[in-house]
Amino acid sequence: MKRESENSRPVYSSEHGRLCAGCGEPLKNCRCKQSSAPKGDGIVRIQRETKGRKGKGVTLITGVPLAGDELKTLAKSLKQKCGTGGTVKNGVIEIQGDHRDILLKELQERGYQVKKAGG
Repeated sequence: MKRESENSRPVYSSEHGRLCAGCGEPLKNCRCKQSSAPKGDGIVRIQRETKGRKGKGVTLITGVPLAGDELKTLAKSLKQKCGTGGTVKNGVIEIQGDHRDILLKELQERGYQVKKAGG
């Protein structure tokens, strides 16, 4: 794909969907995607949040030093342990409901340094 100007670039293709801003490829085939683990202080934090969810509570897990498929695999096993749904968004694992105690114990057994965050 030839660019006419650096300020002009396609962001969506009806054939492929969303395109990467860096390489111009479809997001699922992106070549410039960073697959490294996020940098942090080494502490996994667990908190409960209801903001923007119409009062429904979710448990957020941040600071996990995994990326990509490894993070999704961890999220899947944690969801199964809690018997509930969830997702991974921007490196944050979201588990539906308040399962902080179960997740704290499970992550500690897996060798992570874990803290409860928030109130």
